[in-house]
Amino acid sequence: MMQTAIQYLYRSSHDGDVLLYAWFVSMHTRVDIVLYSRKTERELLSVINCIYDALCRLEKTANFYASDSELSLLNQRASVAPVVLSEELYSMIAVCLEYNRKTLGCFDVTTHSENYNQTTIHCVHLSAKDRSVYFSQQGVVINLSGFLKGYALDIIRGILNEAMIKNALINMGNSSVLALGNHPAGLGWKINDILLYNECLTTSGNDSPCRRHIVSPQDGKLVEGVGQVAVVTDNGAIGEILSTALFAANNGLRKILQGVYSQYRLYI
Repeated sequence: MMQTAIQYLYRSSHDGDVLLYAWFVSMHTRVDIVLYSRKTERELLSVINCIYDALCRLEKTANFYASDSELSLLNQRASVAPVVLSEELYSMIAVCLEYNRKTLGCFDVTTHSENYNQTTIHCVHLSAKDRSVYFSQQGVVINLSGFLKGYALDIIRGILNEAMIKNALINMGNSSVLALGNHPAGLGWKINDILLYNECLTTSGNDSPCRRHIVSPQDGKLVEGVGQVAVVTDNGAIGEILSTALFAANNGLRKILQGVYSQYRLYI
């Protein structure tokens, strides 16, 4: 059954090609989806529903701002005793801690903690044996907002691959984009003069002097000034991490990270 929150437009051609454009709100942002295929309208709508359901599940798992999400319950309880997590949330947190090291501390999911400093993340202790997480300091919280949309793109890619849809464009809030295959009118997908082919484009930044939302791990303050960093990768989660880290980094660390991750297309 079609989700009532989803709207869509459908067009078929005489040669069998089908274009479906769907949009809905999820994870605090608008999600726009273009599918280009030879499948039926019903088949494509079933794929859209699967994507919608997957994003709803991710919200229930890792939404920092929902008091009943699995992540919020972790933040409420983990400073008292270890909290056993679902395999998915545990894996997400493990990746984020790994990339805190790999970005020289520039990507940090604990920046919203009370009395935050650069050592706060070391108060997060993971136990792979029982898949639990423990905070060794009061006031520590984990916020996955700088990771989750990129991770969602990877989940969506899996759904599209399973449905054997080779041509698609997924746009989450104009900051996290997955492009598969080709546009109906040409090769790849062009986004703001950047040509994507089976790649993700993730961006982080401030689009106005008043919009400040990324905390610098160096000083715990919101990053000031208008600016943007864009990263093209074949992995949405890694791209989201790197765009956040590069925007939050000071000039010296940014130059180091540009060298470390030169295999990706970085727009700074």
